[in-house]
Amino acid sequence: MKTLDIIKSANSNLFRNKTRTFLTILAVFIGSFTIILNSAINSGVNDFIDRQVESAGGDGYLEIMTSEAIDMMAAMMNTSEVQEYKEKDNSGQNRSYITDEQVRKARAIPGVESVDLIYYATPEYIKRKDSDEKYAVTSLNLMPRGNVNLDVTAGRKPDSSTDKTEVALTEAYVKALGFSSDEDAIGKVVTFAVPNTIGCYTAVKREDCLKFVDAEVVAVQAPGVMATGGMRANLALNEQIYNLATEGMPEETKRHAFQATAQVDPARVDEIKEEMKKIGLAAVTIDDEVGMIRTFFDAILVVFTIFGAIALVAASIGIINTLFMSVQERTREIGLMKAMGLSSGRIFFSFSCEAILLGFWGSVFGIIVSMVIGLIGNQIAHQTFLADFPTFDLVKFNPVNMAIIVLIIMAIAFLAGTLPARRAAKKNPIDALRYE
Repeated sequence: MKTLDIIKSANSNLFRNKTRTFLTILAVFIGSFTIILNSAINSGVNDFIDRQVESAGGDGYLEIMTSEAIDMMAAMMNTSEVQEYKEKDNSGQNRSYITDEQVRKARAIPGVESVDLIYYATPEYIKRKDSDEKYAVTSLNLMPRGNVNLDVTAGRKPDSSTDKTEVALTEAYVKALGFSSDEDAIGKVVTFAVPNTIGCYTAVKREDCLKFVDAEVVAVQAPGVMATGGMRANLALNEQIYNLATEGMPEETKRHAFQATAQVDPARVDEIKEEMKKIGLAAVTIDDEVGMIRTFFDAILVVFTIFGAIALVAASIGIINTLFMSVQERTREIGLMKAMGLSSGRIFFSFSCEAILLGFWGSVFGIIVSMVIGLIGNQIAHQTFLADFPTFDLVKFNPVNMAIIVLIIMAIAFLAGTLPARRAAKKNPIDALRYE
C-alpha cells in the first residue's frame, strides 16, 4: 500500500466507532483549545505591551537620571527609613542634576548613539486657538528622538527634526477640547499657557505671568498603560515651553537638567547600564518599567497552559485506550493484512497514523473554536472592560504559534499511540487469523 492510501485508510478506520473516536477527539480538543487560546491571549497582551514600549522609546531607548536623584526619590517614597548621610556639595544640596562631564563620558561609552539632556516645564493650561475654554495640563512629555513608533488612532508622531511646534493629544483632550473625532483634531492649532517662573513671583494676577505658544495637532494617541503617557511634544515645542518658563533666570541655573535620554545599541543595553553606573548615572529601559506587567500576565497564562497540558495528558491516555481497543477488534484484519504481505512497519505506520490523526483533528477543532471565541471575545472586550484601549486586541492569533502547537499535539498523540501500534505490528499473522 502507498503511504497516502495508508493515511486515507487510517482516517476511515478511526470513524468505524464514531462515538469512541468523537470522545477521544473531544479530550484532545479540550487540551488544545486551552493551550491555543492561552497562546493567543499571550500574543495579544505582549503585542500591546510591545507597542507601548515602542511608543515610549523602544528597546534602544534609555531614561537617565543621576544616582543622587534616584536616592532622593527612594527616600521620599520611604521617609520612615533612616538614610545614610551623604556629603553635600558647596551649594548645600545633594547634586541631582546631570553635569556636562557626565554627558561627555556617557556619549563616549561604546554602543551609545546619542545622549540628550531633557529640560521640562509643564504648561498651565491648553485651549483651542479658536476657543476660550481652558483645560489644565497634567502631563506633556517629549517625543523621543530616533526611530520611535507612536501608537496612534489618527495622524502621525510629532517630528523632532522640524522647527514647527507639534503635539500629539490624548483622547481625553480631544473630547475636552470639543473636536468631533480623532481625525477632526488633526491639523488644528492649540495654545499652551506657560507660567514664567520669575514673572509669577511678582505678578498680581496669575494671567499676567503667563506666556503663550501655539502648536499643531499632528496625532491622537491610542490609550496605553505606560507611566510615560500623556500628551507628546516635539523638540521645538518642548524647547519653546521651557524657554518661556525660565525666561529671566540665570543661564547657569536654567540649564540644569535632571533627566536625559539616550539612544543605544539594543544588544549592549545591559553593558551600557553598568558603564553608566560608573559615572554616577542610573539608566533604565522602558521594558524595565513594564517588566512587572509582562511578568504578571505571563505567570497567569503559564498556570492556564499547565491546565491545558494536564488535559492533553488525559487525552493521551484516551488515545492509548482507543487504539488498544481498535487493535483488539481488528486482530483478524491485521492477520489478513500480514498474510497478504503487508510488513510490520506498515502495520505500525497505519496505527500510528490513526493516533496522529486523533491529535490533528482535536487540535484543528481547538483552533476553529478558539478563533471563534477569540473574535467574539475581542468584540465584547472592546465594548466593555477594554473600551478605553481601542488598539488592545486581547486575543491575537499567530499562525506560526498555532502551527507549532498543532505539531506538538500530533507528536504527543503519536507517542501515545506507539504502544498500541507496536502491539499490532508484532502480532503473529496465523494467531491473528485464528482469533475469535
